[in-house]
Amino acid sequence: MKHVSILIPIGNTSLSNIEATYKMFTKINEARQKEGKLPLFKIQLVGLTNEIMLSNSMFSIKPDTTIQEVHQTDLIIIPAVHGDMSEILSLNSDFKDWIRKQYELGAEIASLCLGAFILASTGLLDGKNCTTHWLSADEFSSLFPKVNLAPYKIITDENGIYTSGGAYSSLNLILYLLEKYAGRDMAIQSSKIFEIDIERNSQLHFIIFQRQKEHEDTTIKRAQEFIENNFRNKITVDQLASVLCVGRRNLERRFKKATANTILEYIQRVKIEAAKISLESTNENVNEVMYNVGYSDTKSFRTTFKRITGISPVQYKNKYNRMQNV
Repeated sequence: MKHVSILIPIGNTSLSNIEATYKMFTKINEARQKEGKLPLFKIQLVGLTNEIMLSNSMFSIKPDTTIQEVHQTDLIIIPAVHGDMSEILSLNSDFKDWIRKQYELGAEIASLCLGAFILASTGLLDGKNCTTHWLSADEFSSLFPKVNLAPYKIITDENGIYTSGGAYSSLNLILYLLEKYAGRDMAIQSSKIFEIDIERNSQLHFIIFQRQKEHEDTTIKRAQEFIENNFRNKITVDQLASVLCVGRRNLERRFKKATANTILEYIQRVKIEAAKISLESTNENVNEVMYNVGYSDTKSFRTTFKRITGISPVQYKNKYNRMQNV
């Protein structure tokens, strides 16, 4: 029987992560028992103390046990935590040595969404791939520069360490682990029970384009605004340089430094973000949307859209359009 330790960090911890994880592993045990088989998992809530206050003291959880009493486990699951990450990491620092020791003893470790911050604080992610919620990617990279962050991924799996992307994509990681431990049939059954897309592997199409203006280069901010106001028209680098009275090479260098995008990449991302909004909120077909955002080549539009969002324009419209049932 596999011992599963669901950690209960101190602070504003995701109750939904804890409950969903507990239920999904428990359902596997129940399904096996109905088939006359022994349960596969021993699931315990594990804390630093015998009672943990969560969400600014609105809720409390009484863990089944504490890390002092769990001498060996097979799988550690770290739920998402929210708030001031420096404070959260300080409050939960006693988890670090225990997690490292369990990993050395052979345990696997999975972080859900922002639980990656606690996992990364152990040092076990250094040099490894990791994902977390895309909104916290910059903060994560700043705190843990040795970790190879891939914020567009739903799941990473490396040397017995697993991470999941934003919000409810954590359910995809739990399914992934259930498939590993209980088999494909059980995972598919769970995906149907909990209505989870078992094949989902990217959170690119959930990323809202952030117009990177958190810099002090006023000329580049003007360039960004010009692109955003004129993206339906053809914009060249030479034209932009002329409008701003800046040399082309100087503009390209400063733009990349300020936004982390080339000028061409930025133009494409603005166009695709506009296309996404239209596909979500209007009855325009894909070709109409394509022309409205300034593309005339169907193949180029579809290729760029899929590269940035992870799915095709048609798939995006079918998945997110709010007008289809109106």
